[in-house]
Amino acid sequence: MNFFKTFRGRLLLILAFLLVATLGVQYYLNLLTQQQNNDLREAQAKALVAGITLGSNSISSSSYMDELIKREDQNYFDEAAAARVRDVIIIDNNWQVRDSLNPDFQPTTGPNGENVYRNLSDLPNLPPLKEGVRLGDDIQHFPNANLAVQGDDEARAIPIETTSEGRWYIMVLLKNDQSEANRRAALPLIVTLIVLSLSTLVTFVLVWRFTRPIANLSNAARLVADGNLAVRVPERGRTDEMGQLLTQFNEMTAELEKSKELEEQLRQAEKSAVIGRLGSAIAHEIRNPLNFINLTLDHLRSKFQPENEEKVAAFTKLIGQVKSEVARINQQISDFLNYSRPAKANLQALDARQVVEDSLRLVEAQASENDIRIAVVEHEDVPKILADPDFLRSVFNNLFINAVQAIGNEGGNMNVKISPDNGFVRFDISDTGSGIPEPNLAKIFEPYFSTKETGTGLGLAIVQKIVEVHNGTIDVGSKEGEGTKFTVKLPKANAK
Repeated sequence: MNFFKTFRGRLLLILAFLLVATLGVQYYLNLLTQQQNNDLREAQAKALVAGITLGSNSISSSSYMDELIKREDQNYFDEAAAARVRDVIIIDNNWQVRDSLNPDFQPTTGPNGENVYRNLSDLPNLPPLKEGVRLGDDIQHFPNANLAVQGDDEARAIPIETTSEGRWYIMVLLKNDQSEANRRAALPLIVTLIVLSLSTLVTFVLVWRFTRPIANLSNAARLVADGNLAVRVPERGRTDEMGQLLTQFNEMTAELEKSKELEEQLRQAEKSAVIGRLGSAIAHEIRNPLNFINLTLDHLRSKFQPENEEKVAAFTKLIGQVKSEVARINQQISDFLNYSRPAKANLQALDARQVVEDSLRLVEAQASENDIRIAVVEHEDVPKILADPDFLRSVFNNLFINAVQAIGNEGGNMNVKISPDNGFVRFDISDTGSGIPEPNLAKIFEPYFSTKETGTGLGLAIVQKIVEVHNGTIDVGSKEGEGTKFTVKLPKANAK
């Protein structure tokens, strides 16, 4: 029984059914046609007998046939016979028409009251005479014996031997519906054509159903060869060989995709390890001189400040700029270390709005100077989030600083929306800045990718890493010239 669940089994079963159905229909149509032909021959025979009987009675009677069929006591020439008999013609031994159902062929009365008979050879439009060879030499007197053009109707001539006037003939003209005969003959052909068309259609559907998955599989294989391991071929619940092949292909691509993800994770882990070692070396080699430089600057500012008030401002500004650059270098070293070290989060329940406001203080001064309006909107019943406060501060610091820098000094808006979202707390951070070009959207979370001249390219990479450590998600949407929107989702404190 498992064989009939396969494509080959189903195809053979359907073709066998179509073959049996075709033979069965043909057999039934042949029987039907044979029965119809038998019924037609029987009806023709009855009509012929009725016509011969009518002609015989006309010969032996003084009445014409059109009068005989009107008698109530006659029951041989009924409606069925009348429907099939076109005419009955009585022909005497002089080949003249003595009687006919057609009034035009009946004898007329001459000027002296005598009967005037029409000659058989003068009768128009007689149908072909069938089986005329049985008439012998008399056949030459029948004008319809050798008609070249065959019509629908036919004529039958029966000799009648009379006692006093020799051999007479009764010629019965029978009606034949040739179109009906043609229809009966064409019916098997039409049905065969219908069954053949149906078989062709079913075969086409089966072939299409079989080859369409192959085409889909071919396209999917080409995409996989191009590096798209996320492609899957729709199986549509098939359980035959093709369905099994599609399932195996999808399983193979899924495993390849997992392998690629594992390779990418391994590559990132190796890169992080290298960066970690490099970052530690840099920290040891640079931080100590930086701290010495920073302390020296403080000493210079307190011991060697000029007495001239005009030079104080320039001296203070210069010392501040140098300390700012030292702080920037120190921050870059910290970014290296934060990205390379394994993240161990100290999770605790935190108020979402409080975390946002703590980070906003970092950019409030710059936002005020650049006419940037900041708005925080918090929905009702926002739960606490489960997060590490230091890590989370780094996330929002980076996002808010990027937003303010993207807006620039021409003014604009930065909006922060906090709302619950199915076991998570959602943070939507949008700005009206310059936006991110479409080609760069897929790269912004990659380490060391930056469009800023002084950027390390680790800010958003650290943000993504921290969000993932918290089992959250981060998405970005942007349109160049209109602004950018980051969406961060973090699990709420009571989420399991």
